[in-house]
Amino acid sequence: MPMQIESKLTPLNALSPLDGRYARQCNNLREFLSEAAFMAHRVEVEIAWLIGLSEAGLPEFPSISEDAKGKLSALVHNFSEHDARRIKEIEAVTNHDVKAVEYWLKEKIDQIPELSTATEFIHFACTSEDINNTSHALMLGRTRDRVIVPQIQQIIDILRKYAHDFSSQPMLSRTHGQPASPTTMGKEFANVVDRMQRALDSIKSVTPLAKLNGATGNYNAHVAAYPEIDWPNLSKGVLSKLGLEQNQYSIQIEPHDWMAQLFDSIARFNTILIDLNRDIWGYIALGYFKQRLKEGEVGSSTMPHKVNPIDFENSEGNLGLANAVLRHLSEKLPISRWQRDLTDSTVLRNLGVALGYCAVAYSACVRGLNKLELNGQAIDADLDSCWEILAEPVQTVMRRYGLPEPYEQLKELTRGKGITREALREFVSGLDLPSEARQSLIDLTPRKYIGLAQGLAQKI
Repeated sequence: MPMQIESKLTPLNALSPLDGRYARQCNNLREFLSEAAFMAHRVEVEIAWLIGLSEAGLPEFPSISEDAKGKLSALVHNFSEHDARRIKEIEAVTNHDVKAVEYWLKEKIDQIPELSTATEFIHFACTSEDINNTSHALMLGRTRDRVIVPQIQQIIDILRKYAHDFSSQPMLSRTHGQPASPTTMGKEFANVVDRMQRALDSIKSVTPLAKLNGATGNYNAHVAAYPEIDWPNLSKGVLSKLGLEQNQYSIQIEPHDWMAQLFDSIARFNTILIDLNRDIWGYIALGYFKQRLKEGEVGSSTMPHKVNPIDFENSEGNLGLANAVLRHLSEKLPISRWQRDLTDSTVLRNLGVALGYCAVAYSACVRGLNKLELNGQAIDADLDSCWEILAEPVQTVMRRYGLPEPYEQLKELTRGKGITREALREFVSGLDLPSEARQSLIDLTPRKYIGLAQGLAQKI
């Protein structure tokens, strides 16, 4: 029998885990990407356009006072869910969300005596997409700068600290899953830091674009009403005051290419983070890391001993969901039939979904990283059992001094069967090498064979 569900949305009856199980991790996105936030940004854009018109020298709409501008700005800064609910009430009648914002603004401005005769300049010459695309540019730019970038930076900062802290801890590498030339644990974190920093720079470099140019991007209605006004320059000025760059060429919608660039850049970072999650998962499985225990936490419902790497698994899973939505957005949004179709509108309502899964994944990864404890004994034991990895330096030094078939000799000695410390040293002792070179190879151990790894890790 189906359970009884309360009419009010709660974390227990929400369909999406972003509003349910993971609601707390997404709270800092709501002021930028929720439906109410979308309304608030629309109000901000409409008022910016209204003030811009008042400063354009229109005979019928003279410049408004600083006091009136302050009251208009207060509508933006004091916008609340109560205001959003009123807009939804209006929308229930208009069946049009942007028109509902316009009518709400008219209600508010009617209460400002100086502006009571200027209400028809609200949304003047605008198409809905003028307001929406500019709102989306503000929403995404602010989300990136105030939420996504700080979360990514937090991950990079933790990894950079580990790169420095573990710079001297030798570690057996594995290529194709098999023992390979050693590295240090810190150097492996440094590799990720470098990749992530490049991805973060790409995310930060994307310039949000917006347009305020009418129904098909040609200022048709604007010119019909006031042919003497330099509308492209006026539009550019309004957008500039909002902190946005003007896209001069568009159809009814801003083409969204910059959004695709942003989403692709975030997805690229996410792919690097998936790679990290999987590698750390593997290092935990090998015993290279232990995880700090949390009082009362259970790892398995039947196996009491288990401490599972659940944070990295959670992060990996949510990054997959994030990238699925981000890549759909980047592939779909730049495509619109002729001068406009509506497919972008419904898709754009999922910005919070894509970035919400990012936020959940980033939080989970940070939790996991903060639980890690290096197990140097396990790492050293792995290295100490793999003397065959020194076949590489031995055959390389043999090449330097012109000894016959060095690679083939070491292949015969070690491939697929390993070798002991004693057997390798016996082989080296019999080589016709300068004494200093021979002694250097005899003294070499798997833990010492790390090349420049320590310095590279410390340098990051």
